[in-house]
Amino acid sequence: MTRAGPDAASAASRTAAPSASRVILALACVAQFMVVLDVSVVNVALPAIQTSLSFTTTDLPWVAGAYSLAFAGFLLPGGRLADLYGTRRVFVAGLALFAVPSLAGGLATAPALLIAARAAQGLGAAVLAPATLTVLTTSFPEGPRRTRALAAWTAVSLAGGAAGNLVGGVLTQSLSWRWILLVNVPIGAVALALTGRLPGSGRPGRAARLDLPGAGSVTAGLALLAYGVMQAEPRGWDDPVTASVLATAVLLLAAFVLIETRLARDPLIPPRLFRLRAVSAGNAVMLLAGACFQVPMWYFLTLYMQDVLNYTALETGLGFLPHTLLTMAVGLRVTPWLMKRVDDRALIIAGAMLAAAGFLWQSRLTADGDYLSAVLGPAVLVSIGGGLLNTPLTTAVTSGVPGRDAGAASGLMNTAKQVGGALGLAALTAATAGHAAGPPSLAHAYGNAFLIMATMMSAIVAASLALPPRRDTPETDPSR
Repeated sequence: MTRAGPDAASAASRTAAPSASRVILALACVAQFMVVLDVSVVNVALPAIQTSLSFTTTDLPWVAGAYSLAFAGFLLPGGRLADLYGTRRVFVAGLALFAVPSLAGGLATAPALLIAARAAQGLGAAVLAPATLTVLTTSFPEGPRRTRALAAWTAVSLAGGAAGNLVGGVLTQSLSWRWILLVNVPIGAVALALTGRLPGSGRPGRAARLDLPGAGSVTAGLALLAYGVMQAEPRGWDDPVTASVLATAVLLLAAFVLIETRLARDPLIPPRLFRLRAVSAGNAVMLLAGACFQVPMWYFLTLYMQDVLNYTALETGLGFLPHTLLTMAVGLRVTPWLMKRVDDRALIIAGAMLAAAGFLWQSRLTADGDYLSAVLGPAVLVSIGGGLLNTPLTTAVTSGVPGRDAGAASGLMNTAKQVGGALGLAALTAATAGHAAGPPSLAHAYGNAFLIMATMMSAIVAASLALPPRRDTPETDPSR
């Protein structure tokens, strides 16, 4: 069993000083915002990128796909690194791995260079994203301060998806598509300069070893799973290439389970984590939530505004502004206040029901819809529901986890969210494929996607009943 490194143990056994806490929270939130932003920031810039670098229609989707593929594939080993080698070291490495490829991508002169840079960015994101959550769970003991920190982290995570379209549209239209990547460089440099305030990065008490067989099998398995679902829509689920890729992914993931439960000395995901009901049930709920909130909602709403309402890239980005503002307002102010008074499970259920109502409203899209009734109205319910749902869910998934496993738990949660988004998008795209061109048919297809999301939100209501009830408690020393 891997012992916690001094940084994890010491950070988990004390409460950070207020001034240090603010810096730690700001660093974690800024880094997480960059990671989530880059999932969607390229979407509205793709036409400009295609013209600038002479991308073929076949290769263009890889500008977004290379990032998502690497991100999903490396999340689990990325999460475990903080447990083995120290929070600060891994956070710094993740920032560097994210910022340097951002510079290379912004300066790319050929399609292959941009795709390679985006894949390297995804690798950096897979290291950085779990580290941002580990920083918070090892710096803030369970209680009100951790709740507030996780509320801020969750709010910027949700807002980043909507803001990506806005930021991408503004930068592409006012400067150049290159700035959607270059903007990460100065932000990353400032963040790196402040990482000295993070918890220390001492090494574990004995030589720590990354579970390489487990890391290899799960990375290859998740990457192939993401690739397979990306190919399912253009090729079809019964295509030999799609079927063989997905079958190989299943075999590799089965091998990963065997390695973790029977063979690994220091498992990448310690099986003891799944004995915590909050972790096992919470990640199942997180998978379903990711299948709606992580990518699919932004994807289909973007298509509706551009393909049916004929909005420009900038107008589409501005159309997401209410989602961003409402989600942050509810997540930062309302939810932490409610978590002091209402059981977390009840908040998750209430948020899922509100989001389900919003998606059901959104499913009634028409070709002659207007912004107020077709976009803004549902956005109010979906954003409030998402703001209420995600913070208590994140708190539940990370509660009760020992300090030595904080990174593994963070990686598992982020993986559930990302894989849920990939699988959800593939399933929804397949369910809405085959419709004739034209605004009425497209509006009907996109409406069906939101109807399925409403159904998944209803499933979250049922699945949340398996979560253990928990109320926010007065701050205590978690080392007790």
